[in-house]
Amino acid sequence: MPVLETLGGALFGAVLQVLFHKLDSHQVLGFFHGRNLDEKLLKKLKRKLMDVNAVIDDAEQKQFSNSLVKEWLDEVRDVLYDAEDMLDQIDYEFSKTKLGAEFQTSSSKVHNFESKIIALLDDLESLLNQKIVKDFKIYSGVKSGLGNKVFEKKVESTSLVAEEVIYGRDEDKDMIFSWLTSDTNDTKLSILSIVGMGGMGKTTLAQHIYNDPKTDEAKFDEKAWVCVSDAFDALRVSKAIIGAFTNSRDDSEDLEMVHGKLKKRLFGRKFLLVLDDVWNEDRNKWKALQTPLTFGAKGSKILVTTRSKKVASIMQSTYMHPLKQLDEDHSWQTFTKHAFQDENSTLNSEIKEIGIKIVEKCQGLPLALETIGCLLQSKSSVSEWEGVLTSEIWDLPIEDSKIVPTLLLSYYHLPSHLKRCFAYCALFPKDHRFDKKSLIFLWMAQNFLHCSQQSMSPEEVGENYFNDLVSRSFFKQIIGYKKTYFVMHDLMNDLAKYVSGEICYRLGVDGEKRVSRKTRHLSYITGPIQYYTSLCDAKGLRTFINFQRCCEMSIEELIVNYKFLRVLSWHWCIKVPDTIGDLIHLRSLDLSGTDIERLPDSTCSLYNLQELKLNKCLNLKELLLTLHELTNLRRLELMGTTLTKVQLRLGKLKNLHVWIDKFEVGKNSEFSIQQLGELDLHGELSITNLENITNPYKTNFKNKIHIVWLRLQWNLNRNNDDSIKEREVIENLQPSRYLKHLSIDGYGGTQFPHWLSNNSLSNVVSLTLNDCKHCVILPSLGLLTFLKHLKIDGLDQIVRIDDEFYGNSSFAFESLKTLSFTDMKEWEEWQYMKGAFPRLQSLSLRNCPKLKGNLPEQLSLLKKLDIIDCGQLGAPIPRADTLEYLIIYSCPGINIPINHWYHSLVELDIRFACDSLTTFPLDLFPKLRKLCLLECRNLQMISQEHPHNHLERLSIEKCSEFESFPNEGLFAHQLKTFFIAELEKLKLMPKCMSALLPSLNPLYIRNCPVVELSDGCLPSNVKEMYLRNCSKLVASLKGAWGTNPSLNILYIGNMDVECFPGEGLLPLSISNLEIADCSNLKKLDYRGLCHLSSLQKLILRNCSILQCLPDEGLPESISQLNIIGSMSLEQRCKKQEGEDWEKIAHIKSIIVDYKQAQCPYLGQAGGGVGGVALNAPRRAPKCDAALGMFALRRPPRGASRRSCEPMALRAPEKGAQASCDLLKLVIVPDITGVATGPNANIFKNYLGVLERDRIFILSPSFDHVFERQRRYSRNDLLIKSCAKEIIQSSFDKAMKKPQPTTTTYDKGYKELKVKTSMSNS
Repeated sequence: MPVLETLGGALFGAVLQVLFHKLDSHQVLGFFHGRNLDEKLLKKLKRKLMDVNAVIDDAEQKQFSNSLVKEWLDEVRDVLYDAEDMLDQIDYEFSKTKLGAEFQTSSSKVHNFESKIIALLDDLESLLNQKIVKDFKIYSGVKSGLGNKVFEKKVESTSLVAEEVIYGRDEDKDMIFSWLTSDTNDTKLSILSIVGMGGMGKTTLAQHIYNDPKTDEAKFDEKAWVCVSDAFDALRVSKAIIGAFTNSRDDSEDLEMVHGKLKKRLFGRKFLLVLDDVWNEDRNKWKALQTPLTFGAKGSKILVTTRSKKVASIMQSTYMHPLKQLDEDHSWQTFTKHAFQDENSTLNSEIKEIGIKIVEKCQGLPLALETIGCLLQSKSSVSEWEGVLTSEIWDLPIEDSKIVPTLLLSYYHLPSHLKRCFAYCALFPKDHRFDKKSLIFLWMAQNFLHCSQQSMSPEEVGENYFNDLVSRSFFKQIIGYKKTYFVMHDLMNDLAKYVSGEICYRLGVDGEKRVSRKTRHLSYITGPIQYYTSLCDAKGLRTFINFQRCCEMSIEELIVNYKFLRVLSWHWCIKVPDTIGDLIHLRSLDLSGTDIERLPDSTCSLYNLQELKLNKCLNLKELLLTLHELTNLRRLELMGTTLTKVQLRLGKLKNLHVWIDKFEVGKNSEFSIQQLGELDLHGELSITNLENITNPYKTNFKNKIHIVWLRLQWNLNRNNDDSIKEREVIENLQPSRYLKHLSIDGYGGTQFPHWLSNNSLSNVVSLTLNDCKHCVILPSLGLLTFLKHLKIDGLDQIVRIDDEFYGNSSFAFESLKTLSFTDMKEWEEWQYMKGAFPRLQSLSLRNCPKLKGNLPEQLSLLKKLDIIDCGQLGAPIPRADTLEYLIIYSCPGINIPINHWYHSLVELDIRFACDSLTTFPLDLFPKLRKLCLLECRNLQMISQEHPHNHLERLSIEKCSEFESFPNEGLFAHQLKTFFIAELEKLKLMPKCMSALLPSLNPLYIRNCPVVELSDGCLPSNVKEMYLRNCSKLVASLKGAWGTNPSLNILYIGNMDVECFPGEGLLPLSISNLEIADCSNLKKLDYRGLCHLSSLQKLILRNCSILQCLPDEGLPESISQLNIIGSMSLEQRCKKQEGEDWEKIAHIKSIIVDYKQAQCPYLGQAGGGVGGVALNAPRRAPKCDAALGMFALRRPPRGASRRSCEPMALRAPEKGAQASCDLLKLVIVPDITGVATGPNANIFKNYLGVLERDRIFILSPSFDHVFERQRRYSRNDLLIKSCAKEIIQSSFDKAMKKPQPTTTTYDKGYKELKVKTSMSNS
């Protein structure tokens, strides 16, 4: 690694600060005084440390040019760490004395401290007496510049455009142009700050804005560009500004004089000033500069570029515009622009593949894309490109890379206390999502958090540190539904590793070398057993974080070998040994996900422990009775851990924050809700079995001000015969006014609590009322000022919603964005109050079978509307010009007004609805991208007069009256997917498809028996076509392909023919041909096949009476032949023996499988789907897991579930590659037993295949199917329940167990449904 690695030396100041603080602490002084130890030793140690502090700054600078200085610093750092460990141990021994004589420190250990201090003094004396130290300068309080070319004076930017074209910044430019040209009545100077991490392209964007002709539209009288850079001096910058406005140099050295000139120049004139690369975080310095700028005319603007949100804030920016990373396409464009002299040249496929991986590695950072692109411009061999791909950005020569100095500059500008915190993040693997609070406690455990203000807690100090790093773009925020996470850009991750040097090490990532003795912080990412042996030198480890579920090293070995641990995160043990108490320095202990049943008693001797995490410890039922003795404990996490009782005395720990997400109320006092009593609860809390509360008046949640999410849940299966008691219970469960999210489930009272209607929960953002079956009236929720999300589900007794729901306020629900009503069985009337829901964006009505009358008329910001299974609703949809997504299912009376435009609608999905719709006017939906019309029983036609520029997917299915497309053809040049099915009256396809549908691919036509081509020609650009039961259309294909057909894949099914294909019927370009379900097909016509020189794959499926292959054989080009469901052909195609074998012997891959019509384990197939062969695993009898596997071939887009043809697969083996066009299911009888039982290792062998190939796990122990990597979209794959008896039956057969004989696959198929739709096929 280059010499710059030791920028981690900036951590010295923080270590010394900790040591000075500890030497003066009452714990250390009290221990020495109480044991009659020599207190002069402490004074001597402090003096020596002061001597080190005096020269350390100069040494940090000289280490870059002198390797001996670097070695000296490394030795000093080790001694300082030893001193800190010793002082920590003294602190620990002092704490023990408070607990009684039995914990008194032995005399030998007491005198051992004296000998340790003497040894430290000798080491420091030796280091300070070295000859090299005499050359160090005494610290003067002013840092000298680094003697390294990385921090040579930065070249100042100018307004001239360096990059003529920038990609991916059009939206940013439009936003800034809009700001520049806006003219408000506000006389205040308007400032916009472009904020982003180094290398994001802020200056380049500002240059383009400054020089773009659109800027002239703002009619500025003056324009100026000033590069401020890091040295912010009001006089220097003021002179630069006036010089930029006057195009002259100002030599004045008097700020008053310069400001006078600047005021005179700008007075009454409208100006644009760009301040590039601003670092100043001193508000007073900005105010000193700002004054003369306020004399400009109204409309004057200042455009700022900075890496820090804090800078933007102190400059009082009117707008803060965060600059985001480039997306994949724009990243590739930026990269190729610099990597290849000719952007349009044809790329070598290997180099292109490597280039794509390099672009992914850059993660959308323009500077990285430019730098590496330029570096590769002179490299043409694959090996050179691979070398760049596998190298780290920090390995590039500094003269070839602007990335290293750019990012290091960000680090160099950090205050010293933040440098240490950021460098510690080198422990994280790339793309690791981390939680703010968790990282703050890791910093706290390492003594990184210091504050001069006594009133601030360590958590508050850490919050300030963290927010500062976010503001400076070191961390990036990711906001999820329930939680906010943070990540580091990969290059920031590299930077953290770069500056931490050997202090931080990631096992399994940072090479296979032995871990250095200098390493203090270690994370285990991944790696084989031999990595353990590499740890033996790192005896001074302070951090061990395990990011894996398992580790070859035992926790006992870890405790024995690493006594100085401050942080231990371990997720793989059944029992924690008593020796855990030997880790006296431990401050953070994370045992989440372990199988422990209890903690050892010695845990309570960890007096320094600040954080204890016991999340998802499923076997842990109670805590230690003496846990309250850990007086420094500040955070206890029990998320996903269900305790039978909570330790009451924990409430005595005034600084303790408890995170427990679930508490079950028991039927006796040991499990009562009063156990939560004095605990300072934080985060989420779900209280279940509330019907067991016996004394509701002893519950008090008003003081739980740190609970953010609260779920109150009653058991739906209880006997609810006391609604009055339930009302009393819920009234006394009133949360604090700081609550953000509330859910009430299964409440059995007839009225909701008063606190839900009287605005007591004024800060609630989301509210769910679920299965409150007996409530007859909704509370006045319209008064909840900040409520954004409201979900009402399963309130069976609600008949009417009236003014009380709105709180009798015309400003009701003023913040609400999403509103959902589901399963409201008796709801009949919804009274709408004018002015309500002014910000509503999403409205969903589902399964409200009795709802009648009108819907809200005007929802001006509505973007999404779902109306499903509301059979009696006959109102028109609400008027909303902003509507983007509209779904209407099973609502025949709903009406879509066609007397106005839907300018914003992007997706429209109508199924079994809108009986009044006879003509669909496409012109009224100009932005529509996806249109699905299913069983609109009166729909007759689509009308169109103007070209449509956005439609991409069109699906029309089972519309029995549909007859025609627009007279002049369907003009939609962006249409890609076109699906029509079961249109009995449709006779003609749209006209001129080649010209009017140039983007079309693929095309699906199913069960349209009378449809024909309107002009005898199919679109020549279609590459995939699926035709099923379209005899007239297939018959007319001859001559319909045009002169340049591009068709590659053709599926033809359900034809009533005896001989196929006719001569000249199929295009020459076809490469894949499938002929399926032609029950009368007797013969393949060689004349229709012989000219297909591109044909590579031929599938003959379920053509049961097809007797033989053509006498002349099959085209030589075929490399794969599949014959399925034809017993006669199977016999004739047997290898060496069959009569037709010679005709197909040249084909590389031949699959003949008539057995798929009869499933060996699942019984007789049925339902027209075909059987599914579940091959018994090769070791099934020996393996409880019995991992079998079957797959459903992915259906053509838009096809129905019956076209999902099954395909048999053997059990996957490690490293096996499954076909990319399969949806895969692994069937496991009990997923829990397989994953954790004796067969866990066998199951583990499958994980590579499962993870890589997106394989689903299906088990009767679940009620759903989940995908390991990510879910499909809403309708891609829906399996309502696992067909338990089917799956278990198949395994019983494989294991030779008794089973029922009546089980058939047809029965199971009613439960196992695969649905696809046009909109998300």
